[in-house]
Amino acid sequence: MADVTMPQLGETVTEGTITRWFKNVGDDVAMDEILFEVSTDKVDSEVPSPVAGTLTEILAAEGDVVEVGQVLCRLGDAGEAPAPAAPVAQAATDSEPTAEAAPPPLTPPPPPPAAPPAPAPEPALTPEPAPNQSDGRILSPVVRRLIADNNLDPAGIEGSGLGGRITRADVETLIQARASAPGAPAQPAPEPAPQPATAAPQPAPAPAPVPAVATASVVAVGPRDEVVPLNRVRKRTAEHMVRSKAESPHVLTAMEIDYERVEHVRRSVKATWKAEEGFSLTYLPFITRAVVDALREFPHLNASFGGDHLVVHDEVNIAVAVDIDFQGLLAPVVKGAGGKRLRQIARDIVDVASRARTKQLSPDDLTGGTFTLTNAGQYGTMMQFPIISQPQVAILSTDGVKRKPVVVTDEFGNESIAIHAVGVLALARDHRAFDGAYAAAFLHRVQEILETRDWEAEVH
Repeated sequence: MADVTMPQLGETVTEGTITRWFKNVGDDVAMDEILFEVSTDKVDSEVPSPVAGTLTEILAAEGDVVEVGQVLCRLGDAGEAPAPAAPVAQAATDSEPTAEAAPPPLTPPPPPPAAPPAPAPEPALTPEPAPNQSDGRILSPVVRRLIADNNLDPAGIEGSGLGGRITRADVETLIQARASAPGAPAQPAPEPAPQPATAAPQPAPAPAPVPAVATASVVAVGPRDEVVPLNRVRKRTAEHMVRSKAESPHVLTAMEIDYERVEHVRRSVKATWKAEEGFSLTYLPFITRAVVDALREFPHLNASFGGDHLVVHDEVNIAVAVDIDFQGLLAPVVKGAGGKRLRQIARDIVDVASRARTKQLSPDDLTGGTFTLTNAGQYGTMMQFPIISQPQVAILSTDGVKRKPVVVTDEFGNESIAIHAVGVLALARDHRAFDGAYAAAFLHRVQEILETRDWEAEVH
């Protein structure tokens, strides 16, 4: 008999919601066969069975919120019968017990003497929702409580989770939209306190100003306008970006890079690289390699801000922003990039980006990043100002590379005009963590590595 527990789906994940069981009690399960599906705040994951056997008992139903390490089911040897029901449940299902086994009936105590009726108890402030409030859909306890506390109808909430499941973000978005609607109170209005007959009339309070962010959700919709609901990734991204801008004083530091040395190597190995690796060699692996080396010299950029301290990370884990069909961004992490050369970095970037686009990332792939790269250069951007991924302190935008005239100096100091591949690297940084000189020195070091390293030796 083997217990199957809730796995650690990411270093910051402590619980998840069981959204689906793929097997029933009595089914045979192979090792690594998908057993159940769990939803966390970060990602929805299909969890394989760690062992082979027969599913004898399920201890967590669909919709249950379970903690990491909690036993979810039990697997026995192949062909083993399901576990018997618990004694209490068995007693409840025995419809015709024998007279000998039946317990003697309990004699109810005599009623107490008549007394004046007591006042009805006050209703609970936060009642649990009735079972039929879920409209037949799976809801986590947190979502049920939010729906009940705000007197919402789950049938009118469009779920963005897996299979249309209503998430906490869906409910909170609806609550915010209602609160920000013109004339709507921010929360259910309490009963007015009774005023003495002689009290002077109280003036009505002035309406609270509606935040600019909230008004966007209640803007007038024309007859030919299209209302496009935000998906789960888009909502999470929006929440994180707003929080990051509110928390970190963002400053932009940018530098122009001459990529001619990199471009020469890319052209020279283009065909052989594609044949060997199965993908094209872009500028991103070169930039990532240079960033990793520069972070060793400027470690305060490879850090997280902790309020009154800076956590400088020993490992360099590069998060790479990946566009998901223009529906949102994910930033899977290349772990241990500090110990890798260009070829392995290129492989890892392609791997995590491909798995992000095919929804094969695990929650752990999205955690642990210490520095982020966002690559809009494929669309020819000149320069963009990215938003920091909290609690990191910096993010680097790799923008478009174009052929441009530049001044070059030969070994004798003579200057001339040449056409080179040139682009901009734009660093958004948290001014609380370090000042402009430190950021500029870091970018200068990245520039120096890209423009002077022997990349020919690096790719072979």
